[in-house]
Amino acid sequence: MRKFAALLIFIFIPSLFFAQNTISVSRLDNKPIKGASIYCVDKFLGKTDDKGELKFSTKCKKIQIKALGFYDEESFVEKNMKVQLTVDDPKQKAIETVTIADKNDPRAIALLKKVNNHYDENSPKSLDSYSFKAYEKISMDFDQDSIASFKQFTNNRLDSLKSLKPNINQNKNKKKDSLEGIQFMHLLQDSKLFIWERAMEFLWSKKKGEKTLVLDNRVSGLNQPLYEMMTLRSNRNRVPREIKEENRKLYRFFLTDSLDIDGRKTYVIKFRPASYKDKNNRRKFTGFLYIDAATYGIKKIEHNSKIKNEGYISSTWTLHNGKWFLQSENLKIRLGNTVFNDSNKKAEEKTENSPKRKPKSFGNYAYMKSDYFDFTTPLTNREKDFEGYSLEVRNANGKLLDQYRTDSLSQRELTTYEKIDSVGKKYKIDQKIGLLSGFVKGKLRLGMFDFDIPKILKFNLHEGFRTTLAVKLNEKFHPYISPDAYVGYGFRDSQWKYGVGVDVKTSLKRNAFFRVEYFDDVIAAGRFNENLWNMKMGLMNSEVDLNNNRFFRYKGFKMAYEHDITNGITLNVSSKKQNEEALFAYNFNNLGQNFQNFSTMVTLKYAPKSKNIMTPSGKFTFEENYPDFYLNYEQGLNLFGGELNYSRWDALLVHQFKTKIGTSGIRLYGGFTTGNAPIWHKFMMNGLGNGNNQLNYNLTSYLGFATMEGGKYFNDKFVGTYITHRIPWYFRTFGKNISSFDLVYRGIIGDMKDTKIHQFDFEKLDHLYQEVGLEWNNFLATQYNIGFFYRVGHYASSDFKHNFAIQIKFKLLGF
Repeated sequence: MRKFAALLIFIFIPSLFFAQNTISVSRLDNKPIKGASIYCVDKFLGKTDDKGELKFSTKCKKIQIKALGFYDEESFVEKNMKVQLTVDDPKQKAIETVTIADKNDPRAIALLKKVNNHYDENSPKSLDSYSFKAYEKISMDFDQDSIASFKQFTNNRLDSLKSLKPNINQNKNKKKDSLEGIQFMHLLQDSKLFIWERAMEFLWSKKKGEKTLVLDNRVSGLNQPLYEMMTLRSNRNRVPREIKEENRKLYRFFLTDSLDIDGRKTYVIKFRPASYKDKNNRRKFTGFLYIDAATYGIKKIEHNSKIKNEGYISSTWTLHNGKWFLQSENLKIRLGNTVFNDSNKKAEEKTENSPKRKPKSFGNYAYMKSDYFDFTTPLTNREKDFEGYSLEVRNANGKLLDQYRTDSLSQRELTTYEKIDSVGKKYKIDQKIGLLSGFVKGKLRLGMFDFDIPKILKFNLHEGFRTTLAVKLNEKFHPYISPDAYVGYGFRDSQWKYGVGVDVKTSLKRNAFFRVEYFDDVIAAGRFNENLWNMKMGLMNSEVDLNNNRFFRYKGFKMAYEHDITNGITLNVSSKKQNEEALFAYNFNNLGQNFQNFSTMVTLKYAPKSKNIMTPSGKFTFEENYPDFYLNYEQGLNLFGGELNYSRWDALLVHQFKTKIGTSGIRLYGGFTTGNAPIWHKFMMNGLGNGNNQLNYNLTSYLGFATMEGGKYFNDKFVGTYITHRIPWYFRTFGKNISSFDLVYRGIIGDMKDTKIHQFDFEKLDHLYQEVGLEWNNFLATQYNIGFFYRVGHYASSDFKHNFAIQIKFKLLGF
């Protein structure tokens, strides 16, 4: 039963063994095919009989099916298999010459370009407003044709176990495992492995944006809904992957015919994976695209796996008010096998002549069925529904699902809730699922404790390697009060750092809380503010001080209040009193290197298109959409012992957009300070270079320069930009990962009003610093991007090595 608990968490069981199998081969009209040959690689296993059936045993995980006059097929080996063969149609010969040559049909590509060009005007989001409802059912179970065989096997197995003599030598744990194994067999006879239902309503307004209401939700085995999984996306509001231009290298497309669907002329495009290399496979199509001739809208997509019984995906759209709304989706994906060992050497009495028993395996599949209905446009009197976050859970106990189900639950599905709920309670599946969902937010959740994963290990030139243990008490401790603490140690400066704080929420419906904290830590001088940055931005910028040792210590306390005014606007107001001390040779205006500072700060984040949901653990941004805008204003005051009087502003704009010539992104940022303050209240120019005669190589950073020497340039005013453009050329090197190239430009310029009052070795950057680069995404099909950068313009050196740098970037960090 422990194994079953793990299965519910990871939804994966490996396939290891083989058994007696039966295959049924038929035409698409379900007529049996006699004499179909079955092969394991090159080994002939037999031919089908008059009923199109064959019984066989094999060690192979998949087999080949061949019949005269039909295209060849492949199938995973299961207890019972049903395979349908496609007739070798003479009409296909006209396109087979192109197919065998491994080229796309130019007519199909031209049609797909029109589909992409008309996608926005065909999208429901081109309307002023609309709403529709959805019912989704996701489950995990054996293949439907294998359930009867599984029941027969388990009954026989259970009968044989009853006849065994008790094994008095078994310890307590082994007896428990044996008992749980029997319970597991009983459980799966009448129950699925997993089921999840949800009813939702989707609303759209050009003025208000998109809003999703979870009308009801129920998950077998869990007491709380899967908030993070509620954000799973489908083809509902995005360009299907089969249509995207960047995926053209994955498939070969062929325009075959046109037909009438619902009285409308519809083009049919067949496609297959480009990875098919042999001539027979090149004639086999795995998918069909149905394109409306009048609007170039997508009517339907059918995508089957390369191998029979591996899975399929089907999406169908309907024309409503001149726009194509998704009407239904169906999915089946193979997730491996459940394996039952049919022998027990210690428990069963055996003789020399007793037959060797073989393990039994049954294929596991994930199923998804989605229906969309009640399309309404335009909307009236729905203004209040758009308030709050992008996704709102109205109910999550399953009591309202009957109102929205498009088909009734089977007895097997009803039993799943009853049996799996008891298993989930017994093995505390909620806690284990929470552990996994925490990783999405960069946290390790253990009971009431959340550990901050990105802070565990970092590196900078002052501290060297720094390890930090940061822990926060989550909602399981208290729904409103959340204390936290951290302790860190730098192996180069041999110093401990620490901090303690507490958040007190004022609402459970939105992000709103007071915070008080005390700290004693170090940070690089002149760092650009990262307030309200998301985890990916902060993680990408975490190594910006790789070659910088200009750090200062800050010790004191801070009070703050943070509040989400709307779904897209967050405001943070804070005040702090701290002692600040330079940790490098520095003298500010002959006043020394140690100061008392009291300051207030206002931070504003504006992300109008990002989508959020409120969960018991806090706000979760499940979809980052640009533009994003960040603004910080800090004011030093001569109050409460503060010695500094200054104003510091900084701002960051992030945007990404797609045009016909590719995808472009821009980060525009800058800042300025007024008044007299030490260098750490100015701006460092974020150099990542090592500043010596060695080659520059470093990790990417959000606002850093690969070729600039670290800790060298400081300004009291500046403006910088990062521009990237993805070339619309996509190619494969190895495997299925698609590679591409980004052109990158980085530039920054500013000034320092009075450099003499800052008595240490640095330079102001008062000319345009520029570097250009080429970034190879999915380098050699890996999950890394490799960037090659070169310094140009005023600061360029005559030495190539000083101008050149190599950067590594994790693909998951995105733009």
